[in-house]
Amino acid sequence: MQSESSNLTQSAAAPKSRHTWIDALRLLAGLSMVGLHATADANGQPFPDWPVEDRVIPMLLRAVLYTARTELFLMISIFLLFLSLSVRPRPYAHVVGEQAKRLLVPFLFWTAFYAVYNLIKADSFGYLVSEVSRISSAQAWVGFLSLGTVKYHMHFIPTLFGLVLLYPLYRKAYDHPVLGLSILGFLLIKRELDGIIYAQFWGHDLLPFLVRAVKIATYAGYGMAAAAFAGLWQKHAQARLRLWFLPALTLGVFLFYFKLLASWQTIETGTWPFDYTPGYWADFLMPAVLMLICMSLAHRAWPAALSRAARYSFGIYLCHPIFLDLAEIALRHSHFTPLTQILLEITWTIPLTAGFVWLLSRSPHLGWTIGLGPLPSPSRAFRHLDAVMKRKPKC
Repeated sequence: MQSESSNLTQSAAAPKSRHTWIDALRLLAGLSMVGLHATADANGQPFPDWPVEDRVIPMLLRAVLYTARTELFLMISIFLLFLSLSVRPRPYAHVVGEQAKRLLVPFLFWTAFYAVYNLIKADSFGYLVSEVSRISSAQAWVGFLSLGTVKYHMHFIPTLFGLVLLYPLYRKAYDHPVLGLSILGFLLIKRELDGIIYAQFWGHDLLPFLVRAVKIATYAGYGMAAAAFAGLWQKHAQARLRLWFLPALTLGVFLFYFKLLASWQTIETGTWPFDYTPGYWADFLMPAVLMLICMSLAHRAWPAALSRAARYSFGIYLCHPIFLDLAEIALRHSHFTPLTQILLEITWTIPLTAGFVWLLSRSPHLGWTIGLGPLPSPSRAFRHLDAVMKRKPKC
């Protein structure tokens, strides 16, 4: 995702200023994930042990942050892929090979890292023995490597790679943008299949794999929508794209209203309202609507600083649990209200994550872990070792 954006924004055919709105979305998606994960307790729940009044502001804040959920990252990635293919066409095998290197090699690194790093939080919260047992299980590693279950945010990379494998399907939407509306049908199928699968396979080892298979297959709707947006962007003048702003904004306000209703249910009950159908549609359609709103505003003067900061968005997404875990450990025995906990976690996690990612980006050997450097290769490592061995010692 980082490489595709860099190639596009540096190409003469696609001036950087034209894509600042995409960079703004990338940065928003990365930062919103930090806030999103901070607006739940250490168990991923909506602070059920606290009084209703203490959940009001945290859940309203979460409703705002949830407009830029993980699906926005997926759409941006497919959008950039199609823009890249329009500049530099490549065969399917070449594209898949590129994406495998860019996504799966860092994925393996962070999977191994978090498998070990999770032990720190497990020890602090009293479940070290079960966590050691988990990472010692071959079955758990199958989930780690295929589903990204090693940490709550790692599902993004294998899901994105699965969507990339399906990108030929999206070409029709690129040529005929009206097919982007098929996202509605795909999400309807997802909701129905999820209900069937959870009812039939609850407690079965196959459940997470079936759920992920359905997710990737039905998230093809996001691929269709992203490809449709890429087709509109490439083939229509910005003056025509501006006309989408008011309809998209109206739809966004409408969806956000239902998101607020869902959030109010969470405030009252202390549970996530998975069975609230309007909330489902508000959650899953908002990333596409938000992307359309920003695309319709692409002609505006977006701050250039957004593009400079956006290159770190993928790293922020990958690395923020490092510092969020430390914040949760520090606050585990505190009696701060949920809002205070959230503010403390965010003000700790975002600056430290940003600084850590910046340091990784400056490293000639670790930048690849966040998509900002050349991938490691045996030949490069051998050349480096050979140079070190031949270096003459100073007298």
